[in-house]
Amino acid sequence: MAATTRLISRLALVTGGGSGIGRAVCQRFASEGALVVVADLNEEAANETLRSLSRDHKVQEHMAAAVDVSSKQSVEDLVESIQRRYFQPASVCVNAAGITQDDFLLRLEEAAFDRVVGVNLKGTFLVVQAVAAAMVASGVSKGSIVTVGSIVGKVGNIGQVNYSASKAGVEGITRTAAKELSRYRIRCNCVLPGFISTPMTDKVPERVIHKMTSLVPLGRMGEPAEVADVCSFLASDDSRYITGTSIEVTGGLFMG
Repeated sequence: MAATTRLISRLALVTGGGSGIGRAVCQRFASEGALVVVADLNEEAANETLRSLSRDHKVQEHMAAAVDVSSKQSVEDLVESIQRRYFQPASVCVNAAGITQDDFLLRLEEAAFDRVVGVNLKGTFLVVQAVAAAMVASGVSKGSIVTVGSIVGKVGNIGQVNYSASKAGVEGITRTAAKELSRYRIRCNCVLPGFISTPMTDKVPERVIHKMTSLVPLGRMGEPAEVADVCSFLASDDSRYITGTSIEVTGGLFMG
């Protein structure tokens, strides 16, 4: 594990910070010295994460906020509230907000497709756009934006046509943003989790979990903290010559 101060003086925005991977990212960032803005659609969940940061890391300057990433106005309001409170924009952003509404292709409702794409794909676009604009306007010299995709965006998954499409799009946004924002010294990278133990997977039947873990070369589901480790690396200067890439955190699932 890297030195625990490598994110000191960084202001980090984490969407989806109320649970799962997002919460783990908030906790890891705080442990490494960052000020953290915990943003989530569920404000109580965001506040619960916030309380864990203050309890575990003895820092009171973190912030919790409600945000609907699928709403341009909501995202812009969040970015402005960060600027008002800290007198600077976030220099690190992790887009961990995401949802699933699974069904087979032949049965999937249009509304379920639109909702998943609206949060996972459009939400990523809106957050990256607003955060990057704030960074550029303030002259942030070494910004880092991390998007959370999924290995499913590369290989597909039965019953997840909307989710896999949205996560494939997240990689496309990330690569394009990396090219456009490099002139401002803002790096953009994507993390691709595999089968991670989160509230999103809690509702998966035990037989499906057993089948999936049998396909993972490392023989188990991943932990949110293991994804957070990679996000921390990408947020820090340890990855200062890395942009426009995707890093799989899958235990070897679907490799090759």
